[in-house]
Amino acid sequence: MTHLTFILAGGRGERLDPLTRDRAKPAVPFGGIYRIIDFTLSNCVNSGLRRIHVLTQYKSFSLQKHLLSGWDVVSSQLGEFIDVIPAQQRVGGDWYKGTADAIYQNSYAIRDCNPDYIFILAGDHIYKMDYRLMMAYHRQQNADMTVACIPMPRETSKDFGVIEVDKDNHVRGFQEKPSNPKTIPGNPKQIFASMGIYLFSKNVLLSELEIDAKTQDSQHDFGKNVIPQMLKNRKKVYVYNFIDKNKKPLYWRDIGTRDSYYQANMDLLKPKPAFDLYNKSWPVRTFHAQYPPIRIMNTHNSQGNLINSMVSGGCNIEGARVRHSVLSPNVKIKNGAEVKNSIILESVVIGEGAKIQNAIIDKEVIIPPRSKIGYDLALDKKRFVLTTSGVVIVPKKTAVIND
Repeated sequence: MTHLTFILAGGRGERLDPLTRDRAKPAVPFGGIYRIIDFTLSNCVNSGLRRIHVLTQYKSFSLQKHLLSGWDVVSSQLGEFIDVIPAQQRVGGDWYKGTADAIYQNSYAIRDCNPDYIFILAGDHIYKMDYRLMMAYHRQQNADMTVACIPMPRETSKDFGVIEVDKDNHVRGFQEKPSNPKTIPGNPKQIFASMGIYLFSKNVLLSELEIDAKTQDSQHDFGKNVIPQMLKNRKKVYVYNFIDKNKKPLYWRDIGTRDSYYQANMDLLKPKPAFDLYNKSWPVRTFHAQYPPIRIMNTHNSQGNLINSMVSGGCNIEGARVRHSVLSPNVKIKNGAEVKNSIILESVVIGEGAKIQNAIIDKEVIIPPRSKIGYDLALDKKRFVLTTSGVVIVPKKTAVIND
């Protein structure tokens, strides 16, 4: 029984702007030291899926650099690989036109490896999943395709692709962000939200991709087009329910918006986080740059203070106060500064006496002394980017000027 895995990592992530102005969504930093794609890749390696193609397209340089630097953990001598495949126009003159088209344009890679099963994963979600359990379910059901889903409140349906099932979790339909969704049988308050995780038997996938490629009005999307096509052709499509042993939904976040990105980072700071980065039985891997140890100093007139925060290597806190925040590597916070409820990305410098709250500061920003960010939202809206909930985002390398 052999497997091949595709990770779709070419998304623009427009709703995460300005964090995606210079990088693809899977390359956006998260949780201090990670990139978003690290969570999907860690799931693969921990599940024994070690033949992986990462499909890139949009602003992929930083993503490719990260993968080459930090993901040389598999053995080519054992037939393992994590390969980056950019969009190549191998089929006609088009770039990837949808999730299904991205796989279709790389179907040569499926034939080269000749696996029994193919996993197709999204590279921009935060979760931990043992894909071996999904594989066991797929084989038990003798399925042609299995879709991983998570129960979500009915009122969230406008944010997700919704899978309609019968009482045996056999897929009966697909709805794209419906206002009046089909609910889980016997549970009218919940829907099955698609996680963008698909498992196919090889011959079925190749056949369905050929059919979809020849369909003129298709958007070439697995959810919108391939699943309905398979149901029409009477294929066996099942839902794999992403729940724990108590039948409660496990942690999964599609951080497709700026507010969901902010909240997912803040989730890590809870006293008992639902998503635990410190569980050694399921490690999350990444590239670790060489930084010196964290330093927290008292100065002659101010005390360094760190409360309920995550701080990465190389950070230097000089007589500053940090509360409920995530600091990425090599952040410098000067004497008398205050940072709270914020995400500070790599190599940011926060000047003396500056005050920052409810903010995301992207890489290599220098905050001048005595600046205030997050305290006057009308002013911040003129200078930076404001999320729906009022979180201030300062784009990468912004020249911050005090008014």
